[in-house]
Amino acid sequence: MNSASPGGTTPPKPPPLMGGLPAPPYPPGPRRWFADFAWIPPRGVCRDVLIEADGDRFTSVTPSAAPSASDAEHLRGLTLPGFANAHSHAFHRALRGTTQADRGTFWTWRERMYQVAGQLDPDTYLALARAVYAEMALAGITCVGEFHYVHHQPDGKPYADPNAMGRALIQAAAEAGLRITLLDTCYLTGGLDQNGVLPLAGPQVRFSDGDGSRWADRAEALGPDDRGLLAPHAMVGAAIHSVRAVPPEHMHPVVAWASRRGAPLHIHMSEQRAENETCRAVYGVSPARLLYDEDVLGPRTTVVHATHVSSADLELLGGSQVYACLCPTTERDLGDGLAPARPLAAAGCTLTLGSDSHAVIDILEEARGVEYAERLARRSRGHFTAETLLQAATTAGHTSLGWPDAGQIAPGARADLVTVSLDSLRTAGAPDGVALETAVFAASAADIGTVISGGRDVVRDGVHLLVPDVPAELARTIRAALDPAPSRPRPS
Repeated sequence: MNSASPGGTTPPKPPPLMGGLPAPPYPPGPRRWFADFAWIPPRGVCRDVLIEADGDRFTSVTPSAAPSASDAEHLRGLTLPGFANAHSHAFHRALRGTTQADRGTFWTWRERMYQVAGQLDPDTYLALARAVYAEMALAGITCVGEFHYVHHQPDGKPYADPNAMGRALIQAAAEAGLRITLLDTCYLTGGLDQNGVLPLAGPQVRFSDGDGSRWADRAEALGPDDRGLLAPHAMVGAAIHSVRAVPPEHMHPVVAWASRRGAPLHIHMSEQRAENETCRAVYGVSPARLLYDEDVLGPRTTVVHATHVSSADLELLGGSQVYACLCPTTERDLGDGLAPARPLAAAGCTLTLGSDSHAVIDILEEARGVEYAERLARRSRGHFTAETLLQAATTAGHTSLGWPDAGQIAPGARADLVTVSLDSLRTAGAPDGVALETAVFAASAADIGTVISGGRDVVRDGVHLLVPDVPAELARTIRAALDPAPSRPRPS
């Protein structure tokens, strides 16, 4: 896959977000913060750090500063860069709790998920996603990669705006104070079995554009500029749902579109052993080999899960310099298995993190989950340092989503900050010298006090400033998604 940025003419300006909502405003003037502790690689955790920004960019970072600046806002605890959630399906949040009532399997869970997907429309999805993204902000997430495939009306017909559902997600992120990479997903078939490709069924029909070329036409109609931006807070990327949902011949238009745009390209891969078995039965090779042969793998590609991979697969993935997005809370919730994090990293894959089905929204839990899975698999400790896990949660995740200027506290980087309490019920008593380890291995989303995204306050003292009562919004919008009122007719 060609990793070079494309040239070409500037596409048409995208239409405004739903309801005419403007992109998130950035502060007009400079800001200063004084952090008790801040993580500043490669120096590590530094004490008494003066952080300065102008608009949405850091301008100066000064460790061991004198706490004399009266205009500097005090950041208590440990200050980190904003987290990146590299793999999200926002509507899956509606399933939290309900899918635990029966034992089931991944495949029965999937059927329940399809039922929810079949009930959404642009209005209900906007409201639900805004609440879910607000929950993410409360957990310290400043950018989300939304793996989006609920494109059309329930009968498969496009909305008047064929991208109405995607634009709802973009607006939801704006209203919740996040940046978003809309990973617009190609999804064409109902799956694979030993005999071949299965047709779309039930709610799946609304996921499909018919073929890869029509997917590319619709993705282009989103109107990204020559940097892939749809708005200052929103970028478009591409996704191939899986080898189960996109036949090889239809992968090519997606890869070509992403290559021409220089866009991120994401794909679910080898989450279940059954996927590997049917892929071999139908195509004669593993999913990793099929993707390699079809030119899907490359340095802008993220493979999500990669739970069941062979040594030959690892060689292909590492040699292609892909990102591997691990989602430990979802993978253990669904019984997928333990992702081979250490072999993936050793092969040359850059690890990132996602909350995927949102069984939990807590990037710190995802980070330590990577290490704990290795401990269970190998019956030994100490495979990943706290710093390595935080790099997956920050710099690597943002870069995999097309925002390489985010994820670090450094001059010129995007002014995203997250504070983690070091004196909570979970973190109190740890020595200052292990602040990073305390955050990664003991803290939770409940310990996030301040979140600043692009220089703008989004969370203060654990309260979301744009969505004041997030639990109430979640309750209201999830009820609407699970038990919708009769839908209003929309023009085709």
